[in-house]
Amino acid sequence: MEYSGAEIAVFAVIVAAALWIDLRAHRDHRAVSLKNAGFWSAAWVALGLGFAGWVGLRHGLDDSLLYLTGYVLEKSLSMDNLFVFLAIFSSFAVRDEYQHRVLHYGILGAIVLRLLFVTAGVSFLAWFGPWALTAFGLFVLWSAYKLWQESRKPKEEMVDYSGHWSVRAVRRWLPVSDTMDGARFFTRQNGRLMVTPLFLCLVTVEVADVMFAFDSVPAVIAVTEKPFLIYTSNIFAILGLRSLYFVLAAAARLLVHLDKAIIAVLGFIGLKMLIQAAFGFHIPPLVSLSVVLALLAAGVAGSLIFPAEAGDEAK
Repeated sequence: MEYSGAEIAVFAVIVAAALWIDLRAHRDHRAVSLKNAGFWSAAWVALGLGFAGWVGLRHGLDDSLLYLTGYVLEKSLSMDNLFVFLAIFSSFAVRDEYQHRVLHYGILGAIVLRLLFVTAGVSFLAWFGPWALTAFGLFVLWSAYKLWQESRKPKEEMVDYSGHWSVRAVRRWLPVSDTMDGARFFTRQNGRLMVTPLFLCLVTVEVADVMFAFDSVPAVIAVTEKPFLIYTSNIFAILGLRSLYFVLAAAARLLVHLDKAIIAVLGFIGLKMLIQAAFGFHIPPLVSLSVVLALLAAGVAGSLIFPAEAGDEAK
């Protein structure tokens, strides 16, 4: 059974209302405390899980499990993106009280861009069938290998994104002010409208999300080929990224083995796609969800039981 226009409208209203409430709650541009971030992270997760219950009531347990698997997968893959955000903010020297504003508008852009990615991915799958599934599977496995390589490199304390190609492109076409102007993306200097460095930071965050979507969207397509479930699981997962970012920034050094769990998740998803393409065998939704949750739980538990030694943190 396909999802109706009314159900799509319900999803759109929920997302619009949630974004409006979130923006109103953080309109004073104060630094987000760990307590506030924890509360909002829990609220966003509750909203995502509540939507899973609504999907289950409307379309049955299987669709609800497919949505949940996509949601958990997107949430787990988002962890690496949050570390990139941390580096971007450090590079642009964005003050704590302005970071939520950048992430908020970054999410708005991601909502549009993810729709384009999901539409393109599902269309590609419809056109080329098993061949597309094979290509997606190989790409996800390559992403796992790339992440494994990155995990073996020494960790850099800070990456300079101010010379990123996206920043150079904006500077080529738009006048850029030399200094920040509070939380503004645009300012006037000598009567001339200019973009601020905070806008350059926003552009870099958007580009980072686009590059991240190349990995995450094919992985979620491996879970379900239903566009509504792919897109809604993506959106509800990334809606909570802003609050999760501030929680993760505080706990970043504690989850030292989570990257290994994410590599294993990507490996499982890639093999799942290849098996489906080659043999037509679909792993049941409950099994997929259980495997993903078990791998992530193992990564978190391993980080708590076997924390990194002081000398290992630089590896």
